[in-house]
Amino acid sequence: MTRTTLGRDTVLEVLKTVADPVAGGDIVASGVMRALNVEDGNVRFVMEIAPQHAEAYGKVKAEAEARLGALDGVEKVAIVLTGHSEKAPPDLGMKKKAEPQGPQKIPGVDHIIAIASGKGGVGKSTVSSNLACALAAQGRRVGLLDADVYGPSQPRMLGVSGRPASPDGKTILPLRNHGVTMMSIGLMTNEDQAVVWRGPMLMGALQQMMMQVQWGALDVLLVDLPPGTGDVQMTLSQKAHVDGAIIVSTPQDVALLDARKGIDMFRQLNVPILGMIENMSTHICSNCGHEEHVFGHGGVAAEAQKLGVPLLAEVPLDLQIRLASDGGAPIVTSKPDSAQAQAFHAIASALVAEGVA
Repeated sequence: MTRTTLGRDTVLEVLKTVADPVAGGDIVASGVMRALNVEDGNVRFVMEIAPQHAEAYGKVKAEAEARLGALDGVEKVAIVLTGHSEKAPPDLGMKKKAEPQGPQKIPGVDHIIAIASGKGGVGKSTVSSNLACALAAQGRRVGLLDADVYGPSQPRMLGVSGRPASPDGKTILPLRNHGVTMMSIGLMTNEDQAVVWRGPMLMGALQQMMMQVQWGALDVLLVDLPPGTGDVQMTLSQKAHVDGAIIVSTPQDVALLDARKGIDMFRQLNVPILGMIENMSTHICSNCGHEEHVFGHGGVAAEAQKLGVPLLAEVPLDLQIRLASDGGAPIVTSKPDSAQAQAFHAIASALVAEGVA
C-alpha cells in the first residue's frame, strides 16, 4: 500500500499535543522544540533543555517519538535532547547556513531604540509604553518589543491579550493596540507563570522575537529591556543594529548608581546614549497642590550634564499614569492633553527631530 506524503504541518500539529512539563503549554509554543526537519519520511528535531530537566524531558521525548511514529508516512523519528551551552546543536543531517556576523538590521525596521535602566522599579516599562503611543500619535510606525523576560508587563500596559499566531511554525505574527505593534514573552505564558530560564534560553528567545516576528514596515522599534547589565542587553547590542539607548532613572542616588553602570555598559557595546529620563521627578498633591520631591529632584539632570548626554524629560510621579497603565490604556492615549502625557509627547518629538524615530 502506498503511504501518504508526510508534511511539516502534520508533524507540528502532532507536536502541539505534547505537553511541556516545565514551561507549560506544548513543546512547540514553549520554544523547546527547535530545528524541525521533515524529509522523505524522516522527522528530526532538537529539544533544547536545561540539564536539570533531562529526566522530565526524557519522558516527553518518548511520548513525541511514539506519537510521530504512529503517523502515516513516518519512516524514522530522530529527537536529540541538548543541554543549553554555548556549543552549536548537534548535526541532524541538515544543511546549515552560515550565520551573519556582527549586528544586523531587522528586516523592515528603520531604527531600534533600547529603553533601559540600571535598577528595577524606576518605571522603565511605563515610559516605554507611553513613549511608543506618543510616537504613534505623531504618525510614526511603531513597534514595541517587551524584552523584560522575567517581568513582562507590556501586554497589561497596552491592553493586549491572546497568543500570537504562527501560520508556518517559523514566523510569529505580533499583536497590535493603540497604534503600536507589540510582541512580548508575556503573550506566550500565563500571567502568573514564572519564566525560569538561564542565559542561553533568554538569548534564544530574544533573537526569535527580534528576527522571527513579522514586524512589517516600522519607523522605529522600541525595546523594553530588563533592569541591569546582563545577557539580554548584550544579545540585543551584539545581534541587532541599535541606534541608541535611553536610560530611565529616578532622582535618588541609589538608582543613579545603577544608571551609571547601564550607561557604561552601552558605551562598551558601542551603543550611543540618546539621553536620560528622570521618572517620578516630583509629586503634586491633588488636594492642596503642594509639590513634594519624594525621591529627590534634579539628580538625573545633574548626572546627564556630567556625562554629556541630553536630559529628555522630567516625568512626574502621578496616580493617573499608574491607573492608566494598569488599565491597559497608557495616559498618552487615555488623556492625551494632560500635563503628564505632554512629557512623553516632548520625548517623542525630540527623538523624531533627532532622526532616530
